[in-house]
Amino acid sequence: MIDRIASRFARYEPLRHAGELMAGMVSGLDRKNCWTIAEHRGAATPDGLQHLLSRASWDADGVRDDLRDYVIDAFGDPGAILVVDETGDVKKGVHSVGVQRQYSGTAGRIENSQVAVYLTYAAPRGHALIDRALYLPKSWTDDPGRCDDAGIPDEQREFATKPTLAATLIDRVVEAQVPASWVAGDEVYGADPKLRTTVRGHGLGYVLAIAANRRVPTHAGPIRVDALPALIPPHAWQKHSAGAGAHGPRLYSWAWFRLLAEDDTTTGVHHLLIRRNDATGELAYLRCYSHDLSRCTRWWPWLASAGASRNRSRLPKAWPESTSTRSDAGAPGIAGPPWPCSPTLSWPWPPRSNAIPHPHRPA
Repeated sequence: MIDRIASRFARYEPLRHAGELMAGMVSGLDRKNCWTIAEHRGAATPDGLQHLLSRASWDADGVRDDLRDYVIDAFGDPGAILVVDETGDVKKGVHSVGVQRQYSGTAGRIENSQVAVYLTYAAPRGHALIDRALYLPKSWTDDPGRCDDAGIPDEQREFATKPTLAATLIDRVVEAQVPASWVAGDEVYGADPKLRTTVRGHGLGYVLAIAANRRVPTHAGPIRVDALPALIPPHAWQKHSAGAGAHGPRLYSWAWFRLLAEDDTTTGVHHLLIRRNDATGELAYLRCYSHDLSRCTRWWPWLASAGASRNRSRLPKAWPESTSTRSDAGAPGIAGPPWPCSPTLSWPWPPRSNAIPHPHRPA
């Protein structure tokens, strides 16, 4: 892997530190940051790793592309899923790019944090992050002076929603001819019609969660999705596993409704998939699309697990639980950056350890 990315570095020392960082990120350390990784590698201080992440000259986007190609060489599968999700990094100050008080999934509440959208490539042989985009809130894009102080280029200052960022990431992997058939995501992404149109335009299917108050087009007219379960006869629910849990298979009851197309240009089939927790009665709703109904019925239990799980980074039964978008540095094999070690970062963002390759393989 070092040989693959070597041309992206202007000097040998940052490349060597990148190799040390990669080794540390896939090590068995209980907590991974620049200090712990430096100690694990026998260094007296984390200065080299901190220099790599904040000041060294190297092409982070080029390394990202190399990582993507490496992942496809190892895990590529025409039925793979592109999982979009955001995660946050809690901050104490106000100078890190994109920081403001906003909801952070890492903390589970509103915190002073940075938020970024990530794209995970998930296939039967493994999964890994392959792209990322920082979410710049309007409190930043509407403040040119703040952007100037952080060194954000003019062309990067336009406000973009999280679904818009996700669409950009998907556009990029499709342009790179990454083999995949599906996109999965939570309610943030399922609610956006432009993202759904983008995915269909690329010839991909999707399983995207939506909120209970959303309306969907049916032959009886637009109907709120939470009104549909009462119309389902008991025999129409089917019990399937959504993957292995700590106490055995995670069994749910499932039902689906055929939906009308969203526009006149859409081909393929649209469904609403409903998941019911029989122990609690909790319901989850997913908008599904596929060009081919047979493919949709064959894949939907796995896809629903990826797209609608309460833990948004959990992958289907055939794949291990993903830690790709978690910021908990204690998670094994985590692909997130050791941000706590870094000084206050301005542009370029994200912290470049997101581009350092360390994909996950099934155990």
